[in-house]
Amino acid sequence: MPTGIAAYPRPKIGILLGACLHPNGSACNEDRLSSEDNQGENRFRRSPTGPVVAPPRIPPGQPPVPPRPPRRQRHFWSIAILVLLVAGVCIRAYRDLSQPDAWHYWKDQYVAPSLTSEVIDTLYLDGSSKGRRALFVSGTIGPAAASWFRSRLDQANLATGDIVLLASPGGDLNQAMIMGEIIRSRSLATAVGSADASGRIKPGYCASACVLTYAGGKPRFGVLGSALGVHRFVTTRPVNDPVAEAQRISGAVLGYMTKMGVSSSIVEAMSETRDIRWLSPRQALTMNLVTAPIEKP
Repeated sequence: MPTGIAAYPRPKIGILLGACLHPNGSACNEDRLSSEDNQGENRFRRSPTGPVVAPPRIPPGQPPVPPRPPRRQRHFWSIAILVLLVAGVCIRAYRDLSQPDAWHYWKDQYVAPSLTSEVIDTLYLDGSSKGRRALFVSGTIGPAAASWFRSRLDQANLATGDIVLLASPGGDLNQAMIMGEIIRSRSLATAVGSADASGRIKPGYCASACVLTYAGGKPRFGVLGSALGVHRFVTTRPVNDPVAEAQRISGAVLGYMTKMGVSSSIVEAMSETRDIRWLSPRQALTMNLVTAPIEKP
């Protein structure tokens, strides 16, 4: 070593990844990972030897994806909605069935209709070679007969002037009038009787409420040997004032028959007896109940 130059001690250099050394040899804590780094906003760690790792960014204009609810919670709400719907249907059914005669309506509508029908491709009224398409309806007019009758007419595809052939002992007064209104709205004719396999008409009878349905036809054929029966209508459910209810029914029948072009004298004939009164062909023609009499069946 040359003279005149003082010798200095060489400094010690400590190398420690992610740490530093004090002159006394102890490690410093400046670059140690703290608990705050482990629980950052996006839980991204800072690299001890490299740059900070940036969190992923959402593309501009794209809304953030909402967090999905837990699977168990979605199942709970689905079951709750289903239970509410079933409960609503059950409550509605209970209210309907708790009404008077509700079960009879449901039975007539969905279970066992009181009326039956048959489409007759060609019905011969007067023995001539010219026939018409017809729908034969027989049985008691039930509490849901009007909607049943409308659907059968749609299926039969009757045209204007075709015939509804009736054979019924009567039944529900209101439903019979609705059926008559349906017949009139479709410009169909009516007749009383049935038909054999060849389409030849045979005599039959139409009584009580059936006469109101028959009155909806235009024209109304009078088949020789067939019978039309009328009587006084009464209500079968309990009412506070039976006399007022009887007057209301008579007024409704009178208004309906007048609308259909039948004489008011038929209401007088109805009010005379509770038993069936069979009208003669002359009486039915005089009352304008029959508008097109047929001499030969």
